[in-house]
Amino acid sequence: MLCGMQAHDGPLTRLRKSHEQSVLDLLRKHGPLSRAELGTHSGLSRTTLYDIVAGLVEGGAVVASTPPAEVRRRGRPVEKLSLNPDAGEAIGIDFARRAVHVSAVNVAHEMIGSASEAHAADLTWAQRADIAERLLGTLGGSGQAGPARNGPAEGPRPGTLRLGSLSAIGVGVVGPITDPGGAEARALSIDGLPGLPGLLRERFGVPVLLDNNTRLAALAEAVWGAASDGGDVLYLRLSHGVGGGLVVGGSLHRGMYGMSGEFGHITVDPQGAPCECGGTGCLETVASLDAVLHRYRSAGGRAEDIAAFLSAAAAGDRIAHAVLEQVGTDIGMVLAAVSNAVGPGVIVIGGELAQAGAALIEPVERALRTHVMPMVRNRVRVRRATLGDAGSALGGIALVLHESPLLSRYPQPVTEELA
Repeated sequence: MLCGMQAHDGPLTRLRKSHEQSVLDLLRKHGPLSRAELGTHSGLSRTTLYDIVAGLVEGGAVVASTPPAEVRRRGRPVEKLSLNPDAGEAIGIDFARRAVHVSAVNVAHEMIGSASEAHAADLTWAQRADIAERLLGTLGGSGQAGPARNGPAEGPRPGTLRLGSLSAIGVGVVGPITDPGGAEARALSIDGLPGLPGLLRERFGVPVLLDNNTRLAALAEAVWGAASDGGDVLYLRLSHGVGGGLVVGGSLHRGMYGMSGEFGHITVDPQGAPCECGGTGCLETVASLDAVLHRYRSAGGRAEDIAAFLSAAAAGDRIAHAVLEQVGTDIGMVLAAVSNAVGPGVIVIGGELAQAGAALIEPVERALRTHVMPMVRNRVRVRRATLGDAGSALGGIALVLHESPLLSRYPQPVTEELA
């Protein structure tokens, strides 16, 4: 949490943190509450509650206010407590293969804004960092805004991003992220990303937490998006690459080497095309955006990019629908295999290809039900992702705040602290 905490971690400190978290969670869920209302919801004794509230107010995480004079009733005004939106912000950045997405929230989990910009695949990391910095400068102004607390449907909330009050930045990047030297090593090994943490640290002056961007999108969908009610969740992103994430046993799963969620490299056709991972016939070779476009053009379709392909599918193009039928079948077979091993209650499908809607989702569901275990055939729910381009950046924010129970058993992410 962004309020001050003592460094030691004894039983009393942990109990106090638990009480503080309970109070903060109630204020996020219900909005401003009186001390009496907090006592009713939390079950804490009056003495304990008042002590916890006093500490949170003193630390700046909570503010107290009284109703305006024109709305007060007779008698002494009742003081209301609420999260302090000015206590700080958290930033999430998603460095996708061909775009940068940024999001920022305040400590009250209200969205300050989100913004995105596409770029060429061969941009340097310094140039991508330039884009991120510029996009962050638009938040609270021209950036698109919407609350992270309950998803984007509630509408925008105005805000201003103040970079000086950041505590950390959560960053999603493509590919596995490892720390080969263990906790004592400072150098990070990130496939294709040498020096990125230090670059961002120098730009923003705060620690940088890094993780796989698709896994962070899974976290965001499970916290705020399509699977917020889902328990165990399997997330699949269909974009320039194909990957995913797992929420198992109520916790985001990273894997021993950060390799969890590499669904794009499950074989669907042993005689298929070679994959960049070194395998043959991986799901990514048939379900990535480039692979789908190649299949469509080979069958006689005409589309310059994925947007044109999706438009053709929406217009009822027979070739586009045939391609989506086959791609959806391949995807459903892979999802069935993973589901038989993991047993998710919800499968969330995101990425640009998911915009095809029912033309893709229906064949996915048919193949899934054909190949999944009969006893769960009608129990696994398939949903489209709801957070769009902001998903991974919002997952980076969740990683920074580290407040979701989905992260309770999650390994400490790769980080580079300030010197």
